[in-house]
Formats: sequence, structure tokens, C-alpha cells
Amino acid sequence: MSSPSTDLPRDFCAIDFGTSNSAVAVPDAARPGAMRLVPLEDDKVTMPTAVFYYAEGRHDADGPPRAFGRAAMAAYEEGVDGRLMRSMKSILGSSLIDQVTDVGGGRGVKYADMLAGYLKRLRRQAARDGHEPRRVVLGRPVYFVDGEPERDAAAQASLAAAARAVGFEDVHFQFEPIAAAFDFEQQADREQLVLVADIGGGTSDFSLVRVGPERIRRLDRRDDILANHGVHIAGTDFDRHIELTGILREFGYRALGPAKPGQTPREVPSGVYFDLATWHLINTCYSPQRVIELRNMKGFYGDPRHHQRLMTVLDERLGHELAHRAEEAKIEVAAGGDCTIDLGLIESGLSVALSETAAMGALRDDIERIAQAGRETVERAGLQPSDVDALYFTGGSTGLTVLADRIAADFPAARPVRGDRFASVATGLGLHAARLFAA
Repeated sequence: MSSPSTDLPRDFCAIDFGTSNSAVAVPDAARPGAMRLVPLEDDKVTMPTAVFYYAEGRHDADGPPRAFGRAAMAAYEEGVDGRLMRSMKSILGSSLIDQVTDVGGGRGVKYADMLAGYLKRLRRQAARDGHEPRRVVLGRPVYFVDGEPERDAAAQASLAAAARAVGFEDVHFQFEPIAAAFDFEQQADREQLVLVADIGGGTSDFSLVRVGPERIRRLDRRDDILANHGVHIAGTDFDRHIELTGILREFGYRALGPAKPGQTPREVPSGVYFDLATWHLINTCYSPQRVIELRNMKGFYGDPRHHQRLMTVLDERLGHELAHRAEEAKIEVAAGGDCTIDLGLIESGLSVALSETAAMGALRDDIERIAQAGRETVERAGLQPSDVDALYFTGGSTGLTVLADRIAADFPAARPVRGDRFASVATGLGLHAARLFAA
């Protein structure tokens, strides 16, 4: 990862704070003028954007006892008593950012403080060589919130405030797909138009960028960004559809109520199922008032087993486990073939068969909306699909082959290139930070 300077200051870093995974780039002491990705856990340069709050343990100045990244996921999977938080980036731009949520043991944590705590962990990792970063370039999606400029601006402001709260004095932003274009540009041997498809856990962002070896050293690249566009649909939405289609039907989603003479059975109210399938809303299903309300709705269910299973999920707080199993099923189906989802933790012997056809059917509308955003990006630049020289895929969700193939189908003349799904944005942000902060 090179930069235009031969001697970089050491007081800055770049952070890719992702919905699912995060990464950090810092100046490389061993290679003057270069940047490197920081090992965040052992030798791994990416870390799941996850925090686990232990139900038991001393509350200190840093907040309740917690684990980050893979350690957080491990604590959750081992059944340790506590609460796992994921998809924290999805909270930006919503009213939840200023609310307090229960993390177990009678403790409450403000969502904004939760986010700041994770950024503090990343900053500490960036400072492992003894240089405390004061300046930062943070990646951001094209839109935190679709079609609502005020909420989108509020989302960026909240992220900037969190960064300043943990010690960053100078905070800059760069669009994540633009950063990915900078990473792609390192291998470009001629000038070309590249459509970057950055599809992660929370957003699907596209940017049409002019790149080339003669442009790579320019700091101001505004003229090379021909268009960008995005939609707030990505991996966590895929997980939600898989859970609704492949799991929650066994718990009453889209089920009918009891048959009554002369009346058409009504569908069971679906609000609780959508909340159970959305990571940052799962905990709202456990409030005493809501549990009582749902327990009293037994008569709404034509099949008593559906209601019984739902109450087991709520009473034993198994919503996050169901969401996790939906994510695993998505990954398994994406790798090819059908899968079986074991739900024996809810009811002995309970399982659900999920076919590849059913899974792809559940995702079809979202995939089409994402592909449409790619086409619209090129249209906004006043160009045709045939004008695009390359497609650069980055972000964890581009591992879903059917999605990448669908996007590529609209640009048959473009050469598809796959970047590092989890690190190319951080690499590009590092390149931008080096150019921005170079002495």
C-alpha cells in the first residue's frame, strides 16, 4: 500500500467501520511513505464489528465488562450469559442512537457509547506501535439513510462525535466505494472507468470512477468521481429474509388464526417477527410489557405450537441465536445447494429444510434493487453500460455469487475484478489518508 509521500507523519490512521467487519490502516514504520493494515486480532487484519457484554462482572471506568470482535462472537457461541451486539452501524441515523439498552446484569448502555467503545478499541489497536493517532479518515456509505438527507447528515455527525469522544481531534470522511476505487487503481495500467460495487452488511454502494496510473497521485479526485449511488440493502437484509422465510414460519410468521364459522381466518400479527429478524431490534421483543402482550395473544394462533415456540424464544431470549442461524444458512446456501437449519434448541427434533430455490426467491427483490442501483449510477453519469471498462467487487456480500453475477449481467463488456472482500476499503482509505495528511 503505497502513498505519494516518502516520509509520513505517524499521528493518523484510517478506519473502515463496517456493519459486519472493520479494519484499520496506519503509516508503516518499516516502509517510509507506505501504509499497512493493523492486525486487530492475532494476525488477522479484519475484526467482526461485534461487542459482547458480560452479564456478570465489575463495571469500571471503561463501562461494563465486554469482549470485541471474534472474542465477542466466541463468548456468544459458547453460551456465556450476556448480550451480543452486532450491526451497530445500522443504528446511525435512527432515534436509537441516543437511547439506552439493557446489556444484562441490570446495566444499561447508551447505543452511542457502545459505538464509541468499539471505535476506542480500534484506536487502541492503531496505537500499538506507540504512536497515538489524533487524525482519522473514516469510511462512510454513500447513504447511511436512503432518501432522507437530514437523517443521513445526522448519521455522519453521530459517527464523527463518537470518533472525537475517543480522542480523534481531526475527523475526515471518504465514501467507502471511492476508497475501494483507490485500491483498484493500484493495479490499473491504463486509464479506465471502473464501477465499484461495495456491498457489505448494511448498504450496497456504487461509484463510477475514472482511474489510471497518471491520476493516482492527485489528492483532489473530485473530477474523477463521475457518479455515486447506493441503497440501504445488503447482507443483514438478506439474513432477515432468510430468517423470515426459512425459520420464523415455524413460529407463526404468515400463519393463519383459528377458523371461525362464516369468517375467513386472519393472518397472525407479524410485527414481532420482523423485529426478531432485525439484529438491533431483537432486544425490544424481550421487554416485560411486550412479552405479556404476546403471551395473551395465544388465541390469535390457529396452530398452538407456533405460539408456544415463539414464547420459548422470548422467555429464553433466543432471538439472536435464530438470527445467527439464519446468517449461517445464507452462507451455506450461497456456497451451493440446500441446507437444514437445526432448531432443536427451541423444540426437540425441530428443524427446517431450506432449499436454494426458496432462499434465492426470498432474496430476489433485494438483488434486483441492488442491481438497479448499479445501473442508475452509470445513468447518473450520462453514460451507457458499454462505457464501463471494469466492475470492482468488494464487501462481504459480494461473496454471494448470484448477486455478483446479476450485477455483472447489466455490464457484459466490463471486466469483473474481485478485491479483498473485507480489506480493500480499508486499504483505499489508508491511501486517501496518506495523501490527505502527508507532511
